[in-house]
Amino acid sequence: MPTDDQIRRVLESDDLMLRLATAEHERWAHWQQYVHDQGERREDGALVIPAELVARWDTQIATPYPDLSTEEQQSDQDQVRRYLPIVIKALTD
Repeated sequence: MPTDDQIRRVLESDDLMLRLATAEHERWAHWQQYVHDQGERREDGALVIPAELVARWDTQIATPYPDLSTEEQQSDQDQVRRYLPIVIKALTD
């Protein structure tokens, strides 16, 4: 079993940061593509997001995780699962 110092070294390593930041960028880009696909692109390049989506997302933003619906919590957990294989690989290599 690895020591606390070994685990800390792995978790604080530049390599793990790079792999996690890459996963985060991919997650963010996927979300941004979804948001852009929901909006209306204006001639000037502006993107208008439908009011019902803004209202829904504002509600989600203001809601603590424990108070989210089961479906919303599952969606957040699905996003976290993108990171777990990276952390597991880093700790077991």
